[in-house]
Amino acid sequence: MERNSPMPESRKRTEKGRGAQAAQGEEAPAKNDEAQALAASEAAALADAEPLDERLRAALHAASERKARDLVVLDLREVASFTDYFVITSGTNVRQVQAIADAVEEELRKRLHVKPARVEGYKSAEWVLLDYGDFILHVFEEKARRFYDLERLWRDAARVPVPAELAGAEGSLRSEG
Repeated sequence: MERNSPMPESRKRTEKGRGAQAAQGEEAPAKNDEAQALAASEAAALADAEPLDERLRAALHAASERKARDLVVLDLREVASFTDYFVITSGTNVRQVQAIADAVEEELRKRLHVKPARVEGYKSAEWVLLDYGDFILHVFEEKARRFYDLERLWRDAARVPVPAELAGAEGSLRSEG
């Protein structure tokens, strides 16, 4: 992934480079100052967070209704040009993965009259991708999600807090006991 990858350079590599510069006599910023600045910028980003787009909210709700696990939204606007958001979730088996993808596609088609530009991986249902242009929904089977680990690959992207009502806390079968 190092040579030909269009992915952003990892933070570790960047910090390692800064350490090498310090060893050569250049001063690197204090780690505490960096950590404080990062925490402050993340807090400010959360305070100024835009409400989620209606299509994203509908997709999250539909996935939640099919008992999708570990819903994550990554804001890629600062690190990629091909889409604005990744929505990542998983199902416990192939049938559930397909059911989640079907529910999202149906909800967006019926409610907002939007169809995905591309659907990939539906038959095998190990990793189903629904491309809506400004966001891409990834529905993984749990083992495949751990293997591909998109959250780690795109760790430079900001995580968007998922509202409780969209994450399955309300109106979902998960909350019924």
